Amino acid sequence: MDARITLAGTVLLLALAPGGSFDLQLSAAAAPSFDQTLVAKGAKLAAIGNCATCHTSRDGRAFAGGLPLTTPFGTIYSTNITPDPDTGIGRWTEADFLRAMREGVDRAGHHLYPAFPYDHFTRVRDEDIAAIYAFIMTREAVRAEVPANRLKFPAGLRPAIALWKALYFRAGVYQPDRSKDAQWNRGAYLVEGLAHCGACHTPRNALGAEQRQQELAGGEAEEWHASSLSANSPAPVPWTADQIFDYLRRGREAQHGVAAGPMAPVTHSLAGVAEEDVRAIAVYVASQMPTQSAAAPRRTDAERAASAEGAQIFAGACASCHDAPAATMSIPPVPLELTTALNAPDPRNTIHIVLNGLWPEPGESGALMPGFAAELTDRQVAALVDYLRARFTDQAAWRDVLARVAAIRRTSEEER
Repeated sequence: MDARITLAGTVLLLALAPGGSFDLQLSAAAAPSFDQTLVAKGAKLAAIGNCATCHTSRDGRAFAGGLPLTTPFGTIYSTNITPDPDTGIGRWTEADFLRAMREGVDRAGHHLYPAFPYDHFTRVRDEDIAAIYAFIMTREAVRAEVPANRLKFPAGLRPAIALWKALYFRAGVYQPDRSKDAQWNRGAYLVEGLAHCGACHTPRNALGAEQRQQELAGGEAEEWHASSLSANSPAPVPWTADQIFDYLRRGREAQHGVAAGPMAPVTHSLAGVAEEDVRAIAVYVASQMPTQSAAAPRRTDAERAASAEGAQIFAGACASCHDAPAATMSIPPVPLELTTALNAPDPRNTIHIVLNGLWPEPGESGALMPGFAAELTDRQVAALVDYLRARFTDQAAWRDVLARVAAIRRTSEEER
């Protein structure tokens, strides 16, 4: 970021991650009891909000925090939201929880970092927030301190968030569009609110605020490209509501691809959500996307000339699955020419998949592909990625592939 950005500007929006963190002070409150029907409702809503993914560290206890969220401003750690009274939110009242969700203010009156997407959660109705509170407060209380945030100076100065809010935060519950039917409005309520899809799928400005005039037009998520869900979708085959439903429910769609990276836990969470809610999300998202694909720019012969090295690597490492007859495989791979990753505006997702593979969520069956980080050098990965783009799409060649491979490999190794 330009060093000339003001002190306040640097501090204001610290995270681009899809989930969030409660960084809070606690005070005494009586432990409440809850109706089990309300708790069950809260469980489904928390799954739509993907709360567990952001508030559970690798190999950590559920909702106990500690997950590092890497941002241009440093690293912020999700906090413990179990009902532990000392390290979690066990002393929070429902009113405290509501204020955090609706206004982005903790119990002690501190502004919360927008890594916690209260700019979306503000749209959620009181009764749904109450149900989530009931669910969270009936989870196992886990005593777990989380690491201190590691933010670049002066990004750790929390009061400046008030200025960011004045510029970008608009509080208010979702208001139905009376020109649309109930299913569309339910989907809009979930997508714009609890599911906070725009937190990843909307581009952000220099201060990290979502550019609402480009809502769902593609963004960033944990160093992956979050594809556009709007009129500029790169999908070679237009998405239908039924296809979006299948993808969200099963993590795979035969004409589009497999959920990977930050999207994989989202589809894992939605697998257990009420079908009518997932269908409503699908209907709303489909209404934002084109009904026919834009014509791809035709590549020149020079651009189509893929390296011999990339072709050889594909033949040796990839063709046994990706060129095999579909009938010979229990779960046939999605045709490469249809995948969003290869048709995306930059190569990050393809590089992630080549290096680290595709792995089903724990306890689930699904597409499986080994990663090739140990077998291929950066130069070989770049050659393969360039070959895949040239052979299977009509899109223009990606730039700086080798540099991106090196950066993604380095980050992946640091996270292990």
